[in-house]
Amino acid sequence: MTRLLEILISLAIVAALFLIVGVALPSSRHLSEKVETNRKMTIVYDTLNTPRRLKDWNPLALRDPQMQWEYSGPESGVGARVDYTSTNEKLGRGSWEIVASEPGRRVEYALANPQRGHDKKMTFLLKPTGRNNRNVEITQEYDVQYGWDLLGRYAGLYVSSHVGDDMKLGLNRLANMLAGVPNYDYALLGRDDPAKGPRLVEMPAENFLFVASAVRRDNFEVQKAMQNNLQWVRKVMDANGLEAAGPVRVVTTEFGSETYSFDIGIPVRKKGETGAGSAVSPKLEGPVEFARTEPARAAVASFTGHMANLPSVRDAVRAWALTRGYETVGRPFEAWKGGVDAGFSETGEFDVYWYVK
Repeated sequence: MTRLLEILISLAIVAALFLIVGVALPSSRHLSEKVETNRKMTIVYDTLNTPRRLKDWNPLALRDPQMQWEYSGPESGVGARVDYTSTNEKLGRGSWEIVASEPGRRVEYALANPQRGHDKKMTFLLKPTGRNNRNVEITQEYDVQYGWDLLGRYAGLYVSSHVGDDMKLGLNRLANMLAGVPNYDYALLGRDDPAKGPRLVEMPAENFLFVASAVRRDNFEVQKAMQNNLQWVRKVMDANGLEAAGPVRVVTTEFGSETYSFDIGIPVRKKGETGAGSAVSPKLEGPVEFARTEPARAAVASFTGHMANLPSVRDAVRAWALTRGYETVGRPFEAWKGGVDAGFSETGEFDVYWYVK
């Protein structure tokens, strides 16, 4: 009887200590980690302002490469959400949803996961830094409330090692991922006219007559090669009863330091048809080749200026696509809406495309 009483007293003391310590522990936790990147503010903000790139840098994906990701709501901004499901019991089911967003300043996510606590938030604060503010400092903050959940308060003792270590790892992966994005501020493309800014379009199946070229990187040589090869393309068009279904198109293979390799051609259709037209099988002559493209999505932006600026515009279009979680595929190309000669002046008009998955 005495031994039983001693055991009960010991248990009571342990329970009392548990309650006293639990009440004394913080009812909430706050963590903060930082990293710096040299990417443009537009790139950093847009990457964080969509959950579609989360799996590319968040440690969740490392712990379960087979994790299922499901997106809902808008593509970016408030309401954009990703739900994840894992067979790993520690990860289970959860979600990240953007609940606040200020361009160039911050993005706030509401988190749901199996870990103890409620009102979980992950906030990314952005600040220009470095010489001439060329870099961006990314501060990641985590906040969780435990209230009177004493077990949660005890769990908070380890949040800095669990969540904190993940934050450090995630920020380093985020910085490395951003380093792979071309460092061009694509927001400038739509600064004067938002309709010209980067966007996604659906490309139909098309017939494309073209000639492959590789010339010295000299504007005169490039222009001459384009004009000569277009003569071949138009000759084949006339011989096969075809007409242009769109502007002259230039597909870049390699823009090297000394040589520019590209295909130049015209999307075609049977005379009298509309749109992209039905499939054709033209009889070819000389260096002319033919391709029938498949329907696909592409990122596109419009640009007015000299063709010498197109390499930067291509990189800007690719950067825009990558920040939104779209992988670019194939070769970039431009529709020279004013023709070849106009493209070699400051009044050249182009639509710059890059296919995406």
